[in-house]
Amino acid sequence: MSSSTVAVILVAAGSGTRLGRPEPKAFVPLGDSTILGVALDAVLGMREVPHIVVVAPEDRVAEVRERFAGAAAAASAPFDVVPGGASRHDSVAAGLEVLPHVVDTVLVHDAARPLTPSLVFDEVAAAVRARGHGIVPGLPVVDTIKRIDGSRIVETVDRSRLSAVQTPQGFPREDLDDAFDAADPAIEYTDDAAIAAAAGLVVDLVPGDARAFKITVPEDLRRAERLVRDERNGMPDPRVSDSDAQSPGEPAVPALRIGTGVDVHAFDDDPATPLWLAGLEWPGERGLSGHSDGDAAAHAICDALLAAAGLGDVGAVFGTADPRFAAAHGEVFLAEARRLVEASGFRIVNVTVQVVGNRPKLAPRRAEAEALLSDVLGAPVSVAATTTDALGFTGRGEGVSAIATAMLSGA
Repeated sequence: MSSSTVAVILVAAGSGTRLGRPEPKAFVPLGDSTILGVALDAVLGMREVPHIVVVAPEDRVAEVRERFAGAAAAASAPFDVVPGGASRHDSVAAGLEVLPHVVDTVLVHDAARPLTPSLVFDEVAAAVRARGHGIVPGLPVVDTIKRIDGSRIVETVDRSRLSAVQTPQGFPREDLDDAFDAADPAIEYTDDAAIAAAAGLVVDLVPGDARAFKITVPEDLRRAERLVRDERNGMPDPRVSDSDAQSPGEPAVPALRIGTGVDVHAFDDDPATPLWLAGLEWPGERGLSGHSDGDAAAHAICDALLAAAGLGDVGAVFGTADPRFAAAHGEVFLAEARRLVEASGFRIVNVTVQVVGNRPKLAPRRAEAEALLSDVLGAPVSVAATTTDALGFTGRGEGVSAIATAMLSGA
């Protein structure tokens, strides 16, 4: 058994009454396992083997230990199970108490976010160590937010200053211990970042992942079940018909549709034009020309989505004569493309987009772009970039092109 210096406290002690199930939320079936089992698989997929502490309902401690200790041992991961407390604060504190002194970095994760990719755990742990303080993953808020008084709208909140935070939330071990010791027991903290902030500790935000959504109500569970089922099924062999592939009594495998999209924009002559690409603004970079913001990546994704659903292309659906899309940002096009796709009976499975050009340098903000695009589309989006070795208009620095592929399931 390895001496792990990073630990993950997996909080699984909640009742989950809003889910409407008789068992505690973490023990609700998901795929071939449970919500807790799927979450634990993600933790065990980390690059660095963690010390795992599951915080479970008191009457389920023995069950969790018996069911999952073998998987942890196979991964050489130290494994503890402790009973939860009356509050989240008490539950996490119980997990902290059993960690050995060798642990210097602690990640706290909600089992109710079971589809959080292992990569998010790796990135949060690495950021804690690199920066020396708390790290929380989050996604941009894309909906317009209103402050209300009863049923009356009082004001519009600036969403550019908001983030929808997720877990795992990571901290230096010593800082988290001190914050929990100083926490006011009369306050109900909604997450560990709030406890750290109350103690005056610095907490930074890093890009989260659209798959790290929280299962709270039945529709969340259905969404998670679809994603798990799609991952398990993969893409069916196109040489086999639906009737051949489906045995009597088996559920039908959803039909899959694939579309590609390409978009090209030249750099604008006006140096004051801002650059928008992959949903992000790139300060200091020369902007792209176009009827909208010229976001070639977003437009290529729209083309791919529309093509897969048989709905035409960007030019036909978002014509330059439509005033709704004049100077509109890529998010507006993507949200409308998603609406049209879903209204046609399809669901977005995943999207990839490759940006071709000499600039901007995409790598430093790739995760940020993927998080934003994934959140808008409600599905995983992979972003890549390449150059053309000084060949063609992109190689000469005259513009940017993008190529996208989208997979849909449904009708």
